[in-house]
Amino acid sequence: MGLSAKLFAVLLLLLIGYNTETQGPITMALARKCESPSLKFRGPCSRDANCASVCLTEGFTGGECKGLRHRCFCTRDC
Repeated sequence: MGLSAKLFAVLLLLLIGYNTETQGPITMALARKCESPSLKFRGPCSRDANCASVCLTEGFTGGECKGLRHRCFCTRDC
């Protein structure tokens, strides 16, 4: 087995071990996010932080500005 094949095998084992033991980014990417337009946010949405703080008052875990009309969408894990 050549040096590059050994290096590939070691990197692959590390990646698999990282994902299963520490809940790495591969597992985290599978979580779905549900979103809904904010009912309380007024005006154009220009900062995600402002949108997220309003969404917290609506019972969501976060929020972000989206779309051409710059609307605030609240997010939470499904």
